[in-house]
Amino acid sequence: MNDNYISTSVYPELLNYPENKTDGIVSVLQTRQSEFNWEVNNFNVPDKEKLVIYEMLVRDFTTDHTFKAVREKLDYLEDLRVNVLELMPVNEFEGNSSWGYNPSFYFAPDKYYGPKNELKKLIDECHKRGIAVVIDMVLNHSYGQSPFVQMYMDNWAITAENPWYNQQSNFQNSSLRWGYDFNHESEATRELVDSISSFWINKYKIDGFRFDFTKGFSNTPYPSNSWGSEYDESRISNLKRMTTEIWKRNSKALVIFEHLSDNPEESDLADFGIMLWGNMHGSYYEAARGNVNQSNLSWSVYRQRGWSKPNLVSYPESHDEDRIMYSILQNGYSNSNYNIQNEAISLKRIELNTVFNIPLPGPKMIWQFGERGYDLSINRCEDGSVNNDCRLSPKPPYWQYLENPERVELFHVMAKLNDLKQNYEEFAPENFDYNLSGAVKWYRLTNGENHVFTVGNFDINERTTNFSFPKTGKWYEFFTRDSIEINTTNQNILLAPGEYRLYSTRKFEVPDVITENDVEIQKTGDIRIFPNPANGEINISSEKLITGIQIYTVTGKLMSQKTEVYKNQTKINIVEFTPGIYVVQVFREDGIKALKFVVR
Repeated sequence: MNDNYISTSVYPELLNYPENKTDGIVSVLQTRQSEFNWEVNNFNVPDKEKLVIYEMLVRDFTTDHTFKAVREKLDYLEDLRVNVLELMPVNEFEGNSSWGYNPSFYFAPDKYYGPKNELKKLIDECHKRGIAVVIDMVLNHSYGQSPFVQMYMDNWAITAENPWYNQQSNFQNSSLRWGYDFNHESEATRELVDSISSFWINKYKIDGFRFDFTKGFSNTPYPSNSWGSEYDESRISNLKRMTTEIWKRNSKALVIFEHLSDNPEESDLADFGIMLWGNMHGSYYEAARGNVNQSNLSWSVYRQRGWSKPNLVSYPESHDEDRIMYSILQNGYSNSNYNIQNEAISLKRIELNTVFNIPLPGPKMIWQFGERGYDLSINRCEDGSVNNDCRLSPKPPYWQYLENPERVELFHVMAKLNDLKQNYEEFAPENFDYNLSGAVKWYRLTNGENHVFTVGNFDINERTTNFSFPKTGKWYEFFTRDSIEINTTNQNILLAPGEYRLYSTRKFEVPDVITENDVEIQKTGDIRIFPNPANGEINISSEKLITGIQIYTVTGKLMSQKTEVYKNQTKINIVEFTPGIYVVQVFREDGIKALKFVVR
């Protein structure tokens, strides 16, 4: 039916549809299939507190939209230091181009992504690199192609004899109804759910599941004004039963719920060992755009929710939300010296968000291309226009973003933080405290004698704030590689807008991140920086009058400032600058331009 639109480059030797013989889905039975030769048979799933999950839509990760193309890009993900690949639904769904939340067949990968063995090769190669693979599974509903639906239906309506589905959804809220609703109180459905989990664990060596809309896993009726978030004992029972069966098949399997219910129910599930999505998009968006009065990030900490275990997968964005980078380019705050709607500055704001997400206790998640500041609207259409009807439309991967040094720097920051989380015990702390509200946010992590202290200024103005370090002595700043001697624990720290610092009592090694681009001589329109690379001083020239200059480190620290220049060319002394990459903001009457230069 849909196979005519799948090219041979995606799925070689695809059988022709038996035209004029049927008009439905056709299955092919092949006996004596060759067993797949797995190279990794005993993969060790990373510890939960070290998880950095990369949520991926195979369709949009490359223009090839195949498992094979993803496998060929694994160097990129390994360089990013993620250790879980979470694939949005890959089991057979309706049509070809889809997010996958319209499932029809549960025991077969969708052909639009390539042959099943290519999925196995991808999983095997991930395991060789220490990356676990989780698949997104939709068991709240099916759509009309599903044989489980079609076997018991009359004029596309479920009949009372159907052992797997409810005739009506238990949700009256139309925003929470999709397809045909599974009856999770039915023994037949429970057997099917367990079979599906067992199949993917045993046949594909999947390391776990992210279950979509688990609030739908009961028959408890909810009225039209309800989002089904109230505590539901039957739902809790169904979900724990399902999870227990998964752990019988793989005791280390990762089980993640998109539940998003009231906290008492989520706390109960988290204590059981289940991880839960923690949608913090709104708060991280407000933080990134400089709205410090509505940027409290505390709910991204599991203890703030009263949970006893760090099973909260908090995230700034997922496939369901608009990109924060896109939104702050439209709506970022500004003043005469600092404008978040400037691309270079907005990328630094995403870095700031990341410093206050990845290192916090518990598993974390990156939505595909967040590591390069992807800035296309969720509603972007294929022709480039923006329309609400295009929410599910394909989005271009924009691999050319890696030719932009500012975007590569964001990638580096994320990769380094991911590496810290997985390799240093401070990021699975025995004790921690924090203040994630207000303009200047901070957190302290302690494990044994080792401490981490991180501060960040989310305001659009510089701030001087008094902080209490956990102990005196030598502290190392991770990003600048500087060190400071603390003689008294109370310290006043001046932070430029958007500036962050991550201090530790032991010096962390910086991982070798390969995904780099050489920074060449910089020119933006009629503005030039020379020489570049430089040593001692730089020249900045402009056809239009320069009114001011600011130079920042890549971590946002203000290194030099000139005001009231009113010249077309000026020199800046950089003798005291350590080798590295710096960002220059050139102020003119027509706005602010940002360029980069390198100090040798």
